[in-house]
Amino acid sequence: MLAVFTASGFAGLIYESIWSHYLKLFLGHAAYAQTLVLAIFMGGMAIGAWAASRLSPRLRDLLLAYALIEAAIGIASLFFHEVFVAMTAMAFDHVIPTLGSPGAVQAFKWSVAAALILPQSVLLGATFPLLTGGVLRVQPERAGYVVAMLYFTNSLGAAAGVLASGFYFIAAAGLPGTLVAAGVVNLAVALAAFVIRPRAKHAVAPAPAPTAGPSVPHLKMLLAVAALTGASSFMYEIGWIRMLSLVLGSSTHAFELMLSAFILGIAFGGLAIRRRIDAAANPLHLLGWVQVAMGVAALATLPVYSSTFRVMETAMKALTATESGYVAFHFVSHAICLAVMFPAAFCAGMTLPLITAALLRKGAGERAIGQVYAANTAGAIVGVFVAVHIGMVLLGLKGLIVAGAAIDLALGVVLLGSGTGGRRRTYASAAIATVAVVAALVGVQLDAHRMASGVFRSGILLRAGGTEQAVLQLDGKTATVSVTESRGGVALRTNGKSDGAIRLGEGAPYDDELMMTLLGTLPQVFAPEATQVANIGFGTGLSAHVLLASRRIELLDTVEIEPAIVQAAARFRPRNARALDDPRSHLHFDDAKTYFSAGQRRYDVIVSEPSNPWVSGVSGLFSVEFYGEVRRYLRDGGLFLQWVHVYEMTPALVATIVTALAGNFEDFEIWMPNHGDLIIVAVHKGKLPRPDAGALLNPLLRAELERFNIRNLDDLLVHRVAGRAALAPYYGAFGVRPNSDYAPVLDLNAGLARFLRQQADDLPRLLEAPIPVLALFDRPRSQQPDPARFSAGAHPWLRRAERAKQAELAAAYLRGGRPAILDLLPATLAADLALLRAGLVDCRIDISTATARRALMEVAGLVNGNLPQPVRTSLWRGLESSTCAGVGAARPWLSLHAAIANEDATRIAASADALLQGELSADLAPYAVAAHMTGLLLGNDGPGAMRSFQAHRHELGAGGDAWSPVFRFLVGQTGGG
Repeated sequence: MLAVFTASGFAGLIYESIWSHYLKLFLGHAAYAQTLVLAIFMGGMAIGAWAASRLSPRLRDLLLAYALIEAAIGIASLFFHEVFVAMTAMAFDHVIPTLGSPGAVQAFKWSVAAALILPQSVLLGATFPLLTGGVLRVQPERAGYVVAMLYFTNSLGAAAGVLASGFYFIAAAGLPGTLVAAGVVNLAVALAAFVIRPRAKHAVAPAPAPTAGPSVPHLKMLLAVAALTGASSFMYEIGWIRMLSLVLGSSTHAFELMLSAFILGIAFGGLAIRRRIDAAANPLHLLGWVQVAMGVAALATLPVYSSTFRVMETAMKALTATESGYVAFHFVSHAICLAVMFPAAFCAGMTLPLITAALLRKGAGERAIGQVYAANTAGAIVGVFVAVHIGMVLLGLKGLIVAGAAIDLALGVVLLGSGTGGRRRTYASAAIATVAVVAALVGVQLDAHRMASGVFRSGILLRAGGTEQAVLQLDGKTATVSVTESRGGVALRTNGKSDGAIRLGEGAPYDDELMMTLLGTLPQVFAPEATQVANIGFGTGLSAHVLLASRRIELLDTVEIEPAIVQAAARFRPRNARALDDPRSHLHFDDAKTYFSAGQRRYDVIVSEPSNPWVSGVSGLFSVEFYGEVRRYLRDGGLFLQWVHVYEMTPALVATIVTALAGNFEDFEIWMPNHGDLIIVAVHKGKLPRPDAGALLNPLLRAELERFNIRNLDDLLVHRVAGRAALAPYYGAFGVRPNSDYAPVLDLNAGLARFLRQQADDLPRLLEAPIPVLALFDRPRSQQPDPARFSAGAHPWLRRAERAKQAELAAAYLRGGRPAILDLLPATLAADLALLRAGLVDCRIDISTATARRALMEVAGLVNGNLPQPVRTSLWRGLESSTCAGVGAARPWLSLHAAIANEDATRIAASADALLQGELSADLAPYAVAAHMTGLLLGNDGPGAMRSFQAHRHELGAGGDAWSPVFRFLVGQTGGG
């Protein structure tokens, strides 16, 4: 039965984890939603335990009842996903739009959530009292041992379930498959319990009649202790999770490690107390000392916590950025969790067995098992609400832990004061409690600099007196928000991770500023007539500030989960003044999905600026389901814009986002503010309009863009990458599953990409490719930015802009031959240009065929992808008309480059095919194959392009990684993978 109950605990924590995922999709990720999910789950557990306490004395066969309940839980889990999808679809499509009142909407959603998980939660709550009672009927003489061992094994299984769910099952089977796996475990548990039951012959004997409740000594006091210690334990857990997220990061895996460490402590506490319970002369006094020890251990977590930052700093410097290093990172993270949580959780694991055994010894009967479990769970619910909605905000992290410890210490003093000789124990325990609390309040200060460091990413700790200083720290309901200042710059940090930085003083603006400014600019350029706009996530407020530069906008609804973010944003004035002060700006503290569904408003534009996808919960803003939902709140032709981070990401992970979005929006483009960020601009129904240069005449918007020397449409267009026709097939060629709420591939894998410090740099590489495939396949053709019209000093953020200026200079030199131009170019490029000019234009030297081919390919890669078509066509026409001797040998390549410049599909294919019939050096073969595929694809011969790729694939090895994005792009255009 111990093995059976281990498996039951394993499945039970899987349910808690997965149900939380599901209900947050429906309720949102706001603080009230998180606490509501816990309340429903734990409330159901309390009801189940209380019901079991009432019914168990009347049941002849508790083990049979237990087996039937486990079977019912398992069967229910097999159908949960389908029921959830049907009920939530009904809610969003038919009920919520008719309710009108936001309060009615919330009440209805909470009712649906309760209907989804409350029945199973009630059943789960009944399992512990029923199984414990059943075993106690067999071994009543070892009541304390039995209760402690069952508590230990169930908790141990739960700790394993947390890790198995997060690190294996969700990745392997998604949320629905994980529920099915847990259901199968429950059915196996039910079968095992049913098979074992006949061996326990005495288990079916009637239980002795319990002593009447009122006559049981200390019954009310012990139930109150169970409730209060449950509350304090969850105050610790909420506080520790927030504290450790600043050390380990806020990823889903980090939370799973924290939860498993907490449950492991509880499990081993039950194991440690198993033999002492029955031997204890007075269980109340033993319980009192345990409570004191728990309070002291909880206070001790504060100084221990301060040292964990140093441990993580050392680990990040020692660990290599490899997959094995990532595994080691998790082991270090778990060790840190255990160091902080285990001692106090260990004591917490002793309390329930002690309270239960004490009541059993006092004659309360097996009813006491359910009563204690119910009281403890009910107290935990109160603890969660108090911690999240009161303690965290009013007391802060340190105050929350001290408050929880004060409860346990007070309980210990009261328990030790009972019975004979109580005064002496009372004085001793009170003295210990007083010293511990005073020491924690006076002697321990949490370092705001360390907590704002994000040491789990950088391996570097901020220190007082350093170049970057923490000037503000706010403990909100969902996150700890910090503001740091450094040399005129101000950064917003959420749980230690930077979410935006702005230069308020002298100096060049940050990359973040350009991204946020463009996120506010592009809606005005694409939809200058937009009047109703929504913004998901306040951040620094700069994006909203830029959006409100438009005089056309009548309403900007900004939806932000955490009020502390907006409080901190006051530090960014005046760069966000309109977002904070403009009467058109309306702030709503809620989850976006919940807010939109309640309001049922349709917008002209919705802007989303989420945090990094590795942060727990954020990947849901990049999912198939989210994109499908956000369309509901856009008018026909309305725009959706989203910030996508490509630092700490891989191209395949970006593909999970783009494929999810492409399945929900008819047209989209990707823009690139800098090499670390992307902006997706998508349209709901219809085609994306062309950018309107007239929007740039707005003086308020011009003032914002002037910081980046963006003064005309060409300055802006240099940040455009391509549209759907070019990019949807490319990302589809990765063959990855679109990110989904129910198969969260982004959430599961982004943490590894962060640790490996990966960069999804494929789009910059495609923009710099020797053959300009992005421009050639972009349909309908957009305006090509003309480097001749770039503003002075613009675009230091993109290599593309620098290459465009170099292309302009290169073309000017080949046409005019002014030597001074070469001084403005990189040495290698200047040398190639000088050779080409001397050998193919001026006929001054004999240039070798090999040299001419190589130099032409380099120059073609520069000019064909960065100059307007008339300019590059004229350049190649002039080179082809040359009568120099070197032109003859180079003519096949001149013909190919000219065909690419002129976008002549037939000529591209023919020229490349002619080259492929001859001998090609290893460095030229990839170019010829890619050009051949390009010509065939532009001529709508996808199968022919795929045949060419397969026929010449063995020749592409020398191209190496530099050509891999190009060939993936071309294969994508064929429809292959």
